Amino acid sequence: MQIPSKKECYQLIHEMEMKDHIAAHSIQVYRVATLLADHLMNQHINLNQDLIQASALLHDITKTRSFQTGENHALTGEHLLTRLGYAQVGNIVRQHVQLDKYTSSGSPTEPEIVNYADKRVLHDKVVPLRDRLNYILEKYGKKLKKEERIRQIWKNTEELENKIFRKLLFLPEEISALLPEDFSEEISAYHKACSQANP
Repeated sequence: MQIPSKKECYQLIHEMEMKDHIAAHSIQVYRVATLLADHLMNQHINLNQDLIQASALLHDITKTRSFQTGENHALTGEHLLTRLGYAQVGNIVRQHVQLDKYTSSGSPTEPEIVNYADKRVLHDKVVPLRDRLNYILEKYGKKLKKEERIRQIWKNTEELENKIFRKLLFLPEEISALLPEDFSEEISAYHKACSQANP
Protein backbone atom coordinates (compact mmCIF):
# COMPACT_ATOMS: atom_id res chain seq x y z
CA MET A 1 0.00 0.00 0.00
CA GLN A 2 1.40 3.38 -1.00
CA ILE A 3 0.56 6.30 1.30
CA PRO A 4 1.94 9.81 0.76
CA SER A 5 3.78 11.46 3.66
CA LYS A 6 2.38 14.62 5.23
CA LYS A 7 4.89 16.70 3.28
CA GLU A 8 3.90 14.97 0.03
CA CYS A 9 0.24 15.63 0.84
CA TYR A 10 0.98 19.31 1.41
CA GLN A 11 2.90 19.54 -1.85
CA LEU A 12 0.08 17.84 -3.75
CA ILE A 13 -2.43 20.27 -2.20
CA HIS A 14 -0.18 23.09 -3.40
CA GLU A 15 0.14 21.63 -6.91
CA MET A 16 -3.65 21.42 -7.14
CA GLU A 17 -3.84 25.13 -6.25
CA MET A 18 -6.16 24.48 -3.35
CA LYS A 19 -7.63 27.66 -1.88
CA ASP A 20 -6.14 28.54 1.50
CA HIS A 21 -9.42 28.18 3.39
CA ILE A 22 -9.92 24.67 2.01
CA ALA A 23 -6.34 23.78 2.97
CA ALA A 24 -7.03 25.05 6.51
CA HIS A 25 -10.24 22.99 6.61
CA SER A 26 -8.33 19.90 5.45
CA ILE A 27 -5.67 20.38 8.13
CA GLN A 28 -8.34 20.68 10.80
CA VAL A 29 -10.06 17.50 9.53
CA TYR A 30 -6.64 15.83 9.74
CA ARG A 31 -6.33 16.96 13.38
CA VAL A 32 -9.78 15.62 14.33
CA ALA A 33 -9.20 12.32 12.51
CA THR A 34 -5.80 11.92 14.16
CA LEU A 35 -7.26 12.55 17.61
CA LEU A 36 -9.99 9.97 17.06
CA ALA A 37 -7.56 7.41 15.62
CA ASP A 38 -5.11 7.88 18.51
CA HIS A 39 -7.78 7.31 21.12
CA LEU A 40 -9.36 4.39 19.28
CA MET A 41 -5.97 2.72 18.91
CA ASN A 42 -5.49 3.20 22.66
CA GLN A 43 -8.68 1.15 23.03
CA HIS A 44 -7.04 -1.62 20.92
CA ILE A 45 -8.90 -0.82 17.69
CA ASN A 46 -6.70 -1.80 14.75
CA LEU A 47 -6.33 1.16 12.40
CA ASN A 48 -3.83 2.43 9.85
CA GLN A 49 -3.12 5.91 11.17
CA ASP A 50 -0.94 6.92 8.19
CA LEU A 51 -3.80 6.04 5.84
CA ILE A 52 -6.27 8.05 7.93
CA GLN A 53 -4.01 11.09 8.09
CA ALA A 54 -3.20 11.18 4.36
CA SER A 55 -6.86 10.66 3.45
CA ALA A 56 -7.97 13.44 5.79
CA LEU A 57 -5.45 15.88 4.35
CA LEU A 58 -6.37 15.00 0.77
CA HIS A 59 -10.14 14.53 1.08
CA ASP A 60 -10.86 17.82 -0.75
CA ILE A 61 -7.95 17.59 -3.18
CA THR A 62 -10.05 18.47 -6.26
CA LYS A 63 -12.61 20.71 -4.54
CA THR A 64 -11.08 24.02 -5.67
CA ARG A 65 -11.17 22.82 -9.26
CA SER A 66 -14.77 21.66 -8.81
CA PHE A 67 -15.93 25.25 -8.33
CA GLN A 68 -15.15 25.83 -12.01
CA THR A 69 -15.98 22.41 -13.44
CA GLY A 70 -18.96 21.33 -11.33
CA GLU A 71 -17.34 17.91 -10.97
CA ASN A 72 -18.05 15.54 -8.09
CA HIS A 73 -14.90 16.23 -6.06
CA ALA A 74 -15.18 12.99 -4.06
CA LEU A 75 -15.05 10.93 -7.26
CA THR A 76 -12.44 12.99 -9.08
CA GLY A 77 -10.32 13.07 -5.92
CA GLU A 78 -10.33 9.28 -5.96
CA HIS A 79 -9.44 9.17 -9.66
CA LEU A 80 -6.53 11.58 -9.20
CA LEU A 81 -5.08 9.75 -6.21
CA THR A 82 -5.50 6.33 -7.80
CA ARG A 83 -3.66 7.60 -10.89
CA LEU A 84 -0.83 8.76 -8.61
CA GLY A 85 -0.57 5.28 -7.07
CA TYR A 86 -2.53 5.98 -3.86
CA ALA A 87 -5.56 3.77 -4.50
CA GLN A 88 -6.37 3.11 -0.83
CA VAL A 89 -6.25 6.82 -0.03
CA GLY A 90 -8.43 7.47 -3.07
CA ASN A 91 -10.97 4.91 -1.87
CA ILE A 92 -11.38 6.82 1.41
CA VAL A 93 -11.49 10.20 -0.34
CA ARG A 94 -14.35 8.89 -2.51
CA GLN A 95 -16.29 8.09 0.68
CA HIS A 96 -15.71 11.33 2.60
CA VAL A 97 -19.11 12.78 1.61
CA GLN A 98 -21.10 9.55 1.79
CA LEU A 99 -19.84 6.14 2.90
CA ASP A 100 -20.36 3.15 0.65
CA LYS A 101 -21.98 1.37 3.60
CA TYR A 102 -23.17 2.47 7.02
CA THR A 103 -23.02 -0.13 9.78
CA SER A 104 -23.86 0.40 13.43
CA SER A 105 -21.91 -2.61 14.68
CA GLY A 106 -18.22 -3.50 14.75
CA SER A 107 -15.21 -1.27 15.17
CA PRO A 108 -14.81 2.06 13.36
CA THR A 109 -12.87 1.88 10.09
CA GLU A 110 -10.52 4.32 8.36
CA PRO A 111 -13.19 5.58 5.90
CA GLU A 112 -15.64 6.09 8.77
CA ILE A 113 -13.18 8.14 10.80
CA VAL A 114 -12.30 10.45 7.91
CA ASN A 115 -15.96 10.81 6.90
CA TYR A 116 -16.98 11.69 10.46
CA ALA A 117 -14.05 14.07 11.03
CA ASP A 118 -15.04 16.01 7.91
CA LYS A 119 -18.62 16.31 9.19
CA ARG A 120 -17.34 17.87 12.43
CA VAL A 121 -15.32 20.68 10.79
CA LEU A 122 -17.03 23.81 9.48
CA HIS A 123 -14.44 25.86 7.60
CA ASP A 124 -11.54 25.47 10.07
CA LYS A 125 -13.58 25.15 13.31
CA VAL A 126 -14.70 22.02 15.12
CA VAL A 127 -18.48 22.22 15.52
CA PRO A 128 -21.35 19.91 16.52
CA LEU A 129 -22.90 17.82 13.75
CA ARG A 130 -26.06 19.96 13.88
CA ASP A 131 -24.15 23.16 13.05
CA ARG A 132 -22.44 21.54 10.09
CA LEU A 133 -25.77 20.15 8.85
CA ASN A 134 -27.41 23.57 9.01
CA TYR A 135 -24.55 25.06 6.98
CA ILE A 136 -24.70 22.31 4.34
CA LEU A 137 -28.49 22.61 4.05
CA GLU A 138 -28.28 26.37 3.66
CA LYS A 139 -25.48 26.25 1.11
CA TYR A 140 -26.45 23.20 -0.96
CA GLY A 141 -29.81 21.75 0.10
CA LYS A 142 -32.35 24.16 -1.38
CA LYS A 143 -30.35 25.23 -4.42
CA LEU A 144 -29.59 21.70 -5.56
CA LYS A 145 -32.85 20.17 -4.28
CA LYS A 146 -30.84 17.70 -2.25
CA GLU A 147 -32.26 18.40 1.20
CA GLU A 148 -33.75 14.92 1.68
CA ARG A 149 -30.50 13.21 0.67
CA ILE A 150 -28.46 15.50 2.93
CA ARG A 151 -30.74 14.81 5.90
CA GLN A 152 -30.41 11.06 5.32
CA ILE A 153 -26.61 11.33 5.24
CA TRP A 154 -26.75 13.24 8.52
CA LYS A 155 -29.01 10.63 10.13
CA ASN A 156 -26.46 8.02 9.10
CA THR A 157 -23.67 10.23 10.47
CA GLU A 158 -25.39 10.54 13.85
CA GLU A 159 -25.48 6.74 14.01
CA LEU A 160 -21.81 6.69 12.99
CA GLU A 161 -21.03 9.13 15.80
CA ASN A 162 -22.66 6.73 18.27
CA LYS A 163 -20.64 3.85 16.84
CA ILE A 164 -17.33 5.71 17.17
CA PHE A 165 -17.94 7.10 20.63
CA ARG A 166 -19.10 3.78 22.08
CA LYS A 167 -15.41 2.87 21.80
CA LEU A 168 -14.05 6.11 23.30
CA LEU A 169 -13.66 7.51 26.81
CA PHE A 170 -14.83 11.03 25.92
CA LEU A 171 -17.94 12.56 24.37
CA PRO A 172 -18.36 14.10 20.89
CA GLU A 173 -18.67 17.59 22.37
CA GLU A 174 -15.28 17.19 24.07
CA ILE A 175 -13.28 17.04 20.83
CA SER A 176 -12.66 20.79 20.85
CA ALA A 177 -11.34 20.70 24.40
CA LEU A 178 -8.92 17.89 23.52
CA LEU A 179 -7.46 19.72 20.50
CA PRO A 180 -5.34 22.83 21.01
CA GLU A 181 -7.27 25.70 19.44
CA ASP A 182 -4.15 27.14 17.82
CA PHE A 183 -2.94 25.09 14.87
CA SER A 184 -0.78 27.76 13.30
CA GLU A 185 2.24 25.42 13.45
CA GLU A 186 0.47 23.01 11.08
CA ILE A 187 -0.43 25.89 8.76
CA SER A 188 3.21 27.01 8.83
CA ALA A 189 4.36 23.47 8.00
CA TYR A 190 1.97 23.48 5.06
CA HIS A 191 3.34 26.81 3.76
CA LYS A 192 6.90 25.58 4.22
CA ALA A 193 6.18 22.44 2.18
CA CYS A 194 4.61 24.62 -0.52
CA SER A 195 7.67 26.87 -0.68
CA GLN A 196 9.90 23.80 -1.02
CA ALA A 197 7.75 22.56 -3.89
CA ASN A 198 8.39 25.83 -5.72
CA PRO A 199 11.75 27.21 -4.48
